[in-house]
Amino acid sequence: MSIPINAQLHKANFTPLCCIGAPEGIAAMQKAHPDIPIHLAAVDEALNEHGYIVPGLGYAGDRQFGTG
Repeated sequence: MSIPINAQLHKANFTPLCCIGAPEGIAAMQKAHPDIPIHLAAVDEALNEHGYIVPGLGYAGDRQFGTG
């Protein structure tokens, strides 16, 4: 995640609110932005070899955006 920091957006005022995440994504976000808290409703087990969350949401994003 790249966060544009300028006069209108300060890291102190940015808090990601996420429905679901995977350990790999959480680790990447914490490494890139250790000073920004992350709020998740649920954490899945992992990502599979295709980068999908496991056990998954049944390709919900693909269905929503017509990319599957």
